[in-house]
Amino acid sequence: MRSDAIKTGPDRAPARAMLHATGLDAEAIARPLVAVVHTWSNISPCNLNLRELAEAASAGIRAAGGTPIEFNTIAVTDGIAMGTSGMRASLVSREVITDSIELAVDGHCLDAMVVLCGCDKTIPAAAMALARLNIPGVALYGGSIAHGTLDGKPITVQQVFEAVGSHGAGKISDERLCTIERAACPGAGACGGQYTANTMAMVLSALGLSPLGLNDIAATDPAKREAARRCGELVLDCLKSGRKPRDILGPQAFRNAMRVVAATAGSTNAVLHLLAIAHEAGVALGIEDFETAAAATPVITDLMPGGRYTAIEMTAAGGMAAVARELRAANLLEDAPTVSGRSLFEEIDSAPESPAGQEVVHPVARAFKPRGGYTILYGNLSPEGCILKLSGSGPVLFEGPARVFESEEACFAAVQSGVIQPGDVIVIRNEGPAGGPGMREMLAVTAALVGRGLGDQVALMTDGRFSGASYGFVVGHVAPEAVRGGAIGLLRDGDRIRIDAARRVIETDADLDARRAGWKAPDPKVTHGVLAKYARLVGSAAKGAVTSP
Repeated sequence: MRSDAIKTGPDRAPARAMLHATGLDAEAIARPLVAVVHTWSNISPCNLNLRELAEAASAGIRAAGGTPIEFNTIAVTDGIAMGTSGMRASLVSREVITDSIELAVDGHCLDAMVVLCGCDKTIPAAAMALARLNIPGVALYGGSIAHGTLDGKPITVQQVFEAVGSHGAGKISDERLCTIERAACPGAGACGGQYTANTMAMVLSALGLSPLGLNDIAATDPAKREAARRCGELVLDCLKSGRKPRDILGPQAFRNAMRVVAATAGSTNAVLHLLAIAHEAGVALGIEDFETAAAATPVITDLMPGGRYTAIEMTAAGGMAAVARELRAANLLEDAPTVSGRSLFEEIDSAPESPAGQEVVHPVARAFKPRGGYTILYGNLSPEGCILKLSGSGPVLFEGPARVFESEEACFAAVQSGVIQPGDVIVIRNEGPAGGPGMREMLAVTAALVGRGLGDQVALMTDGRFSGASYGFVVGHVAPEAVRGGAIGLLRDGDRIRIDAARRVIETDADLDARRAGWKAPDPKVTHGVLAKYARLVGSAAKGAVTSP
């Protein structure tokens, strides 16, 4: 066992003395030491149930013959940080969480790990840590929040962000905004549509790092504790059999994950995160692979933000297994090993059938859209590639004059003041991984546009990101980013921008070469601390915005 290095032999008596002080006896110390890692925090509902799940996972580890070693790491909550300078910390936290898990697990030579995660960046960080450490491990998502109900209809935090735009436009009163605010989030769990957290929870299952079906269980469902206990038992089985994450994370696992994201019109953040997970797993994956997956995979779910149903309704309709079953039937899914010790197809075969009459998940023959929910664009404005989110039945071609903003705050103020007009192409730059730094999400802007009735009348491009709750004609992850000499940094107000989804092109006829000769990199926004370090180290969004070699 790895842990023998810290606990076995006369010279390890000081370490054993410290372990005894934590309440472990000699028998417990002799067993495999299994990390129970979680991102509990009471700053938001997303991770609020994870300490409870850690207790259940620890019980499962003990029952299977191991000794749980519990520790906590950080979480940054996008729903709270959104639209503020605090959002710069969000993507950075993905790297910090991954690094902190590596340091704690390797620093104590632990034998295996269960990672409990609950929000947008903690989920990919869990997968990255499992891939990087490559010791037996299981990931479990804490679960979706239940949707609220207002006027007899489901409501999530997405509608609160949009209500801010409606309020700014004078369409709703202070009292109505307060009513929406108080109805949207009824308890523990991550944001309740096919936003980033639920997209990435499905990705964990598609990759095989989470047992199929367990991530579907809502945060407040009593069955979630049993799921955590099962994961505690399962990780000991992985340890005994020698089953490790990189045995599971082969190319076919990533192809499956990309297709699941496409089929559910999932968050474009999944592109960024899957590139980073593949980097840690040593699997070759490029941004064009996502185009291949999306072009071949129709949207077969009717999920928010672009659709009608919430994550809780998705679970009631059969959850991830229902999606996987339909993709498999259309030969759009490949069999692959999973953490359970069974293949993905065996997991699908053992999953309950979807209830008759459900309308959340359709067969491929009755798909909601003929291709996945995003497309990869290239052109003189983004030679490394960027992502256009395809939502609803909106346009596939948009051409208009640029309205250039140097930050999200400047753009949000313009939207709320009524400056933005139909036909504009909004450009928000210097928000990339290095330029932000931290590649903030533009949800405050996109939600305000929707709230003001402009969601399908303008386009938006940025070297930043979009929340999974964003929709409209929006292009993100523009690379190279402005601060590193990307063409987005050369645009001026009034330049004609053409975004053509059919041709997969984003371009301008402005003379960028002439402007480039006079371009100077802007001064760094942050010159000390973790954000400054991140800005120096982070790579292109087209390669996952990673900081590790």
